Amino acid sequence: MSSPFETLSKMLGLEKERGYDNKAVMGGLSRLPDTWAPKAITQVSTKEERLLIEEVAGLLRQYSSLEEPSERAALIEEVLGKISNRTSQAPAPPRHVTRRAGAPVRAVRTAQDGADANRTAQTTRPKPGTPERRPPTPRLTTQKSDIAGLDSPITRLPGIKKGYARRLANLDVETIGDMLTLYPRRYDDYRSLKTINQLEYGEEVTIIGAVWDTHARETRRGGTIVTCTLSDGTATIQAIWFNQPWLADKLKPGAQIVISGKVDEYLGRLVFQSPEWEPLDKHLIHTGRLVPVYPLTRGITQKWLRSLMKRTVDYWTQRLPDHLPQASRERLGMLPLDEAVRQIHFPDSWESLEAARRRLAFDEFLLIQLGVLRQRRQWRSQPGRPVAVDERLLHDFISSLPFTLTNAQQKVLDEIINDLRQPVPMSRLLQGDVGSGKTVVALAAMLVTAADGGQSALMAPTEILAEQHYRSITHLIGKSPLASGDPRFAVHLLTGSTPAAERDTIYQEIASGQARLVVGTHALIQGAVEFNDLRLAVIDEQHRFGVQQRAALRDKGASASSDGRGHPHVLVMSATPIPRTLALTLYGDLDLSVIDEMPPGRQKIITRWLSPLERERAYSFVRSQIEQGYQAFIICPLVEESEKVEAKSAVEEHARLQKEIFPDLKLGLLHGRMKGEEKEAVMKQFRNGELHILVSTAVVEVGIDVPNATVMLVEGANRFGLAQLHQFRGRVGRGGHQSYCLLLADAATPDAEARLRVISETDDGFKLAEEDLKLRGPGEFFGTRQSGLPDIKLAKLSDIRLLEIARNEAKNLFDSDPDLSQPEHRLLAQKLNEFWQVETDLS
Repeated sequence: MSSPFETLSKMLGLEKERGYDNKAVMGGLSRLPDTWAPKAITQVSTKEERLLIEEVAGLLRQYSSLEEPSERAALIEEVLGKISNRTSQAPAPPRHVTRRAGAPVRAVRTAQDGADANRTAQTTRPKPGTPERRPPTPRLTTQKSDIAGLDSPITRLPGIKKGYARRLANLDVETIGDMLTLYPRRYDDYRSLKTINQLEYGEEVTIIGAVWDTHARETRRGGTIVTCTLSDGTATIQAIWFNQPWLADKLKPGAQIVISGKVDEYLGRLVFQSPEWEPLDKHLIHTGRLVPVYPLTRGITQKWLRSLMKRTVDYWTQRLPDHLPQASRERLGMLPLDEAVRQIHFPDSWESLEAARRRLAFDEFLLIQLGVLRQRRQWRSQPGRPVAVDERLLHDFISSLPFTLTNAQQKVLDEIINDLRQPVPMSRLLQGDVGSGKTVVALAAMLVTAADGGQSALMAPTEILAEQHYRSITHLIGKSPLASGDPRFAVHLLTGSTPAAERDTIYQEIASGQARLVVGTHALIQGAVEFNDLRLAVIDEQHRFGVQQRAALRDKGASASSDGRGHPHVLVMSATPIPRTLALTLYGDLDLSVIDEMPPGRQKIITRWLSPLERERAYSFVRSQIEQGYQAFIICPLVEESEKVEAKSAVEEHARLQKEIFPDLKLGLLHGRMKGEEKEAVMKQFRNGELHILVSTAVVEVGIDVPNATVMLVEGANRFGLAQLHQFRGRVGRGGHQSYCLLLADAATPDAEARLRVISETDDGFKLAEEDLKLRGPGEFFGTRQSGLPDIKLAKLSDIRLLEIARNEAKNLFDSDPDLSQPEHRLLAQKLNEFWQVETDLS
């Protein structure tokens, strides 16, 4: 063993014997990179040994910041392991090294070195109000093994064993890269540095003082209160912590510490209660700066996670490749990626925090845009199945309708018909509010496809909705003189409830091409279903289907065209209004059609926001409507009662209403934990008028059409978003009778009150969606993560300007290098594949 490694091993052995108290060498082990490492480099002869010394030095710099003996022990064992295995284990890639001619070889200092230098030099008290600044970090050349390191498990970090790894997994942190993207949820501003005699009640400040006295006492309930008296020469103040008895041993008299927190009052004296604190001789993480506050889980404290994050950010951002080409970065005025990640976690100022958020949010927008552009190109590069449109049939069908198409419906129909004529497969999103008439437009496209000999399939998420489409389509075709009675336009219904014998017959007719108009559920994508010539696939309520389910129907058409005739046209429909900004961002691979006009004569649903004190009044109104022969929905936020959430649950509420409020009426219960056939049976009972009231969770948001229902009563309305409340409201008013939506709110927050006020004042679904996006952001807007869509952590869809910049940059990149194959785009291509690693299909 080479002499410098023997020396280091002896020092580390002594540190183990001392119980990891960081006193085996003068100034602590974190000084070794500045004392032992430079001398060691001059004593070794091989490149591998020099690289190992640099790697070991990088690990030792973290030692003083580790607070738990177990973490320090793990780091020492890792260093000793690297030393003992140095001949067989390849060291980490080199950092950039420079030296003057004739000067001794010495590793260039990194950002972590700068932080350590600050730490040892920080022996004088900072001037009040002076923020701590970090020296600029030298940029390091990225090596391939560094990139792979970000995919390493979180247990690679010193001190992280399986127990902590399991807890971090609850925060979706499983790799080092995940750790870097666990962004703070807010920041505490502790930059205001004051002397004790300047403190005022209620302000959030930072002080620096010497510990005079610390003592702990037990409470009558078995807890512990630690009281520490501090002085800074101007006055004294007490800091109090609850149930942290170990602090009595850490806060020794004479120690210089930094305290940050809110100035409170106890028995007429100013005090700090449970403030953040840390020794003055450390680089400040928890105090005296903009302090990040992270999401937590059981078994992880804010201080522990923040310390781990600081070590991780300092070390790994130096190994973080920047996927955004330098030319783009400079032209757009974006921070380098490593600096953005450092500033999002530990910002120097609010301005630097915003610059970091801007860069990282831009990346999310850019990667989404590049992904959808790539998907659009892949789809449009495939051959389509053009449809020869029978204009006479189309005109006859439209003329036979019992209503006149709105201008918006006619415009959208023209767009779809034009797409069908093209040799490129259509990929179009049709948006329209509840009752705007999307189905009749889709039916017109299906009819002209059938007239040309092709097959069309309409897939709905539930049997009830599929049956509604079947009845509606059959009824409308029956009114068309040219289509009525023509076997080409016979409609076939295929669901999980279709009898076996009938199902086999439908399978045969689909395979032979005899069945040209097929309506169904997921049953349409079962293996036994083989289309002869599927030219048009219509997917209703597309967000209710998973990625594989949507792609499966489209693939049925591809397999049907095995003779090389091309891929099917795809039309996806949504009754959930999506703001144009969001639609262009998330569905940039689809052409967008919007029916933004309601049929004339449709009655406006009267919407009222009620307080809990008006609940009995609401029940009386529901009863009065039922006495007139109508039906009602009652929506509850939860399935079952929860100790943690004070909200109405469907199961308990159904039992209470049936027993105490409406004992003479028939009430049904519907929730997501019921089996599919149970849900279908209850909805069928309600639709057939066998139930007076349906008590349900949000599962009735879409897919049930009961023209006789005139009242929608929503419990806990403050717990739903605007788009969801609008969908609930759309379940009534479908039969021409005056209908009502009653919103009962429990303790509403200001944001919830704003939502309830907006929905009470407008029934325009697209305006509501825009407002919902402003109030809640894209993540909550969808309720759950959108199927097949990558995570959006920092981007705000309300940031139109940044979205436009990202869209233009994506278009420019895609136009010049669609495969991102140029050398300067290699890292961007890799990042794009990682970002879209889930199998995705936004249609």
